[in-house]
Amino acid sequence: MKARLLFREKVEESDGGIVEVKIWEVSTTKSKPHGYRYSLAYARNEELLVCYDNHTGKGDHRHYQEGEEAYKFSTVSKLIEDFYRDIRRMKNHEG
Repeated sequence: MKARLLFREKVEESDGGIVEVKIWEVSTTKSKPHGYRYSLAYARNEELLVCYDNHTGKGDHRHYQEGEEAYKFSTVSKLIEDFYRDIRRMKNHEG
């Protein structure tokens, strides 16, 4: 199956932050057993602050500030919810 783009959005926020979400439906593989490829990123001042992705070779994982850890993918809705929760948490700790 050729990758099929399901969702793509890029938002530039008033504080200089950029949120970009890209989700594709793909064939299931060992590295993508759920059938999705995704990249959800939040950056500000050219610094990546939150990112959820599953590029080949690393599997499902998330970056939060300077850390990186495995992410247990369950659904696209939960992925998006977790991503925006991390952004809110980061912003709440800043201000």
